[in-house]
Amino acid sequence: MNPGSWIAIYMPLIIIFFIIIPQQRAALKAVLFRIRKRKGVGKMLNELIKKYIGKKCLITTGSFGTSVKGIIIDVNENWVELETKKGKELINAEFVQSIKILDI
Repeated sequence: MNPGSWIAIYMPLIIIFFIIIPQQRAALKAVLFRIRKRKGVGKMLNELIKKYIGKKCLITTGSFGTSVKGIIIDVNENWVELETKKGKELINAEFVQSIKILDI
C-alpha cells in the first residue's frame, strides 16, 4: 500500500480518538463542575433525602446503574447512611442519581 492509502484510512481514526472524544469529555467535565459548584444544591439534596429517613428505598448512583437497597438511617453533610442486608453503608449524596421508595 502506498502512503496515501494509509493516510486516507487512519487519519479519520486519529482525528476521532485523539481530538474529538477528548474535547467532548472536557466539555462534559466543565458542565458537571459548574453544576456542582452552584451554591445550595448540596443542602437542597440533603433536605430532600432527610424526608425519607426510616423508609426502605433503592438508591441508584453512577453511570453503570450501581444501586443499593436499604433503609435510610441518617443524612449528614454529603453522606447518606443506609442499613442494608450486608450491614451499614455510606453513599456520597453528590453521586445519587435517583431514589425510589419501596413498600416495606
